[in-house]
Amino acid sequence: MQFTFAGRVIEWRGPAPYYYLPVSDEESADIREVASTATYGWGVIPVAARIGDVDFETSLFPKDGGYLLPLKAAVRRPRQITAGDEVTVQMTVRLHR
Repeated sequence: MQFTFAGRVIEWRGPAPYYYLPVSDEESADIREVASTATYGWGVIPVAARIGDVDFETSLFPKDGGYLLPLKAAVRRPRQITAGDEVTVQMTVRLHR
């Protein structure tokens, strides 16, 4: 299951700042349809993603009926991505076989 979507990076401040790209409503709805075959627990969904020329693997976090794509510093630094930036991501949901 592959997607390409754009969104604005958000920041969540806890003990350390975390950055996320909210998955669009349309893609979130499609992911919810396969969530039971993709999740490995707690509702998180493993994905492979690409922003620009940076490939990474992570897990989507469920939030308010949608999903958030975590953006580690190693992903943000090469493109100087910060909160409020508009980014486009290519993402593949990794389904269990």
